[in-house]
Amino acid sequence: MPLKAKIQFPGMAGKANIATEAAQIPRELPGDAKDDVLFTPLFGVRHVELNRPKKLNSLDASMVRKITPRLLEYENSELANVIVVSGAGGKAFCAGGDVAALAVGIKEKGEEGQKLAKEFFELEYQLDHLIANYTKPYIAVLDGYTMGGGVGMSVHAPFRIATEKTKFAMPETKIGFFPDVGASFFLSRLDGSLGTYLALTSETLSAEEVFYAGIATHYFPSSSLPALIQRLSELVFHDRASFDERLEIVNKTMAEFHTGFPDDEGKPSVVRGSLRNSVDRCFSKQSVSEIIEALKNETENVEWAQNTLKTLSERSPTSLKVALRQMIIGKSWSIRTAFQREQKISSKFMEHPDFVSGVWSLLVDKLKSGAPKWQPPTLDDVTDADVDKFFDVPPGESLMPVLKPGVDYHEYPHKHFALPSEEDIKKVVQDTGYPKEDIVKYFWNSTGRKAGVKNKVAEVLDRRTKAGPRGRLEWVEITGDATANL
Repeated sequence: MPLKAKIQFPGMAGKANIATEAAQIPRELPGDAKDDVLFTPLFGVRHVELNRPKKLNSLDASMVRKITPRLLEYENSELANVIVVSGAGGKAFCAGGDVAALAVGIKEKGEEGQKLAKEFFELEYQLDHLIANYTKPYIAVLDGYTMGGGVGMSVHAPFRIATEKTKFAMPETKIGFFPDVGASFFLSRLDGSLGTYLALTSETLSAEEVFYAGIATHYFPSSSLPALIQRLSELVFHDRASFDERLEIVNKTMAEFHTGFPDDEGKPSVVRGSLRNSVDRCFSKQSVSEIIEALKNETENVEWAQNTLKTLSERSPTSLKVALRQMIIGKSWSIRTAFQREQKISSKFMEHPDFVSGVWSLLVDKLKSGAPKWQPPTLDDVTDADVDKFFDVPPGESLMPVLKPGVDYHEYPHKHFALPSEEDIKKVVQDTGYPKEDIVKYFWNSTGRKAGVKNKVAEVLDRRTKAGPRGRLEWVEITGDATANL
């Protein structure tokens, strides 16, 4: 194996070695719970149900050891056409990894607890990487809380269904951790600086916001889900149908169930309108201190900026700086590199005091003994060298093996099932200069008249374009001065 060079910042001249060997398929252990995941066949559908409702279906190693081999089995089965993954109990798809159990283990067992925690994250990331490269139509139903580990089991799939109960967040900086489960890849590729904002603040998004941001590809009322699954179970694919052709059939089938969106388009939101511009103005910076300064100078959405400053002051300083570095570098990482590097970062956090302090205070002790005691306690105390340690890969150190080592990419191959991104819209504006109505019509037709396309494209054009010479639309970049964008 070639040696790995140290990853440098900001130049990042070196590249870490990429492991090419395949990971071992995990198997259940004698002490694993029996019914924490339910597997139900329904004609061509294979329904995977996370079944820890009292824990909001939080993911643990026992569940991962069941799900991974079963997904591989389904992938090789001629009888399994569509995989549907959901959560039991009606409150959550999956509220994250069971980090409380990990923190308790570290506190009680020390290095042995750290070792078990590191092993869990490796298992989890291998499952998420498998989902990101799965070759059967995979549908994640985000019916309720979808956070952390639940995001990893859903956001990399070609289809992600939001319902009126969806609550999405990556809350890791709250607990002295970092946005993982492939967040380096998916958050860094959201519109503008939205991903950085979500990574640092742990902000929760509603169903409509999740759909608008492209995190979900579809929106359905939760009451329609049983009928949708029944309809999907009836699908029959031609033996020679390619994976892409099968995905298109599933997409068209799901379009039959669209009935409208929750009525919150008029509410202020970080995914659209003036708040969306403020997010880009403040969170496009290269350091946390610059972000804080931009928030202090924000003039268009002052109350939002003040609330965001308060939020950041409560987060782990180490987590904030690691997460920002991660968002900047993650834009250049492939999907495989993202998971392999996150496995290294998560291992470093298992040895860092902030993880146990944050999880224990918020999730175990529930703040009875006060807020977490971060170490170091302030942003100024966290040096660049401290952050470097989370990203260093010493020469000769192997990277996490994955279950599909021969597959890699830098953009999601099926991202077109979500609403168009701002970059997609920007490209058409700059290439054509067409009037607003023509650009909206172009996206409406090119997406097969997908629900929600008209609203998003029109909003982005209203916010990010102006009339140029001879009536041609021109794209407007967001600057640090709100008045300059008027």
